[in-house]
Amino acid sequence: MKAMVFHRKGQPLNLETWPDPEPGPNEIRVRIEACAVCRTDLHVIDGELTSPKLPLVPGHEIVGIVDRLGSNVTTLAKGTRVGIPWLGHTCGACPHCQRHEENLCDAPQFTGYTRDGGFATHTLADPAYAFPLDPQADPVALAPLLCAGLIGWRTLKKAGPARTVGIYGFGAAAHIIAQVCHWQGKQVYAFTRPGDTQAQAFARQLGATWAGASTEMPPVALDAALLFAPVGDLVPLALKAVRKGGRVVCGGIHMSDIPAMPYALLWEERQIMSVANLTRADGEEFFPIARKAGVKTHTVTYPLQAANQALEDLRHGRLSGAAVLVPPVGP
Repeated sequence: MKAMVFHRKGQPLNLETWPDPEPGPNEIRVRIEACAVCRTDLHVIDGELTSPKLPLVPGHEIVGIVDRLGSNVTTLAKGTRVGIPWLGHTCGACPHCQRHEENLCDAPQFTGYTRDGGFATHTLADPAYAFPLDPQADPVALAPLLCAGLIGWRTLKKAGPARTVGIYGFGAAAHIIAQVCHWQGKQVYAFTRPGDTQAQAFARQLGATWAGASTEMPPVALDAALLFAPVGDLVPLALKAVRKGGRVVCGGIHMSDIPAMPYALLWEERQIMSVANLTRADGEEFFPIARKAGVKTHTVTYPLQAANQALEDLRHGRLSGAAVLVPPVGP
């Protein structure tokens, strides 16, 4: 198989040829059709997530076809299109798993971090953590739903019954969840980097009531703010923008330090919350909602060997929507 491989922090990914993987017991092999590129991939490659498997094939927004079954696999058939997300396996035995909090498992495995992911032509997966997907849909359009969509959905759920929702960082997750909010009848207020008029126009195109710089205050007090930009400085600004009793939900897996701030910003029962990973239940809820809401992902495709360019475009904010890698077809 062909794979873009990460060896150490500070080095670009290498295009390499590896033996085709063979599934073990309770594993499936997936021929990859598309894999979206996530900011978490940058956190891995930049060393901000400190314990990757090495060498590593990154990527955890995978869409592909099951082409080989390991022994004992009975839940999926060859030829099934599946999506493989960040959470790749949980122990099932720790207190969190027993409380149906598998996203907080004490011994998890993560796709594209502690197990090889989707910047490749093939990958292995636990069938219990592979979502069956529409065989007629465009795999490139589906790929961003596997993390940007799922984490966006979990972040929105944590916001509670909010009607006015601020979204900070208008990238892959934001452009998906803004469409869900619009379908639900919520008002979306989009916050971008100062001067990023392209992203602000994109947000309004997707139904945002207002779009402006992250340093601005919205024209109304927000019920909740969703933070997808990994910038701790945004937390005090978001707290200032939400009403009494409002929530600020941090949707990223990594964020720069939150600065010291006056207690008055948190007072009056405002809340700061984080989102960790996802659960299979999130997928069972979200994929039908995405279909009903008519979510259309905006993507920029790259050949597999251009993964480094896709990562740099994401790093420097040159994308509207999501980058998606497409591997070569055939051997």
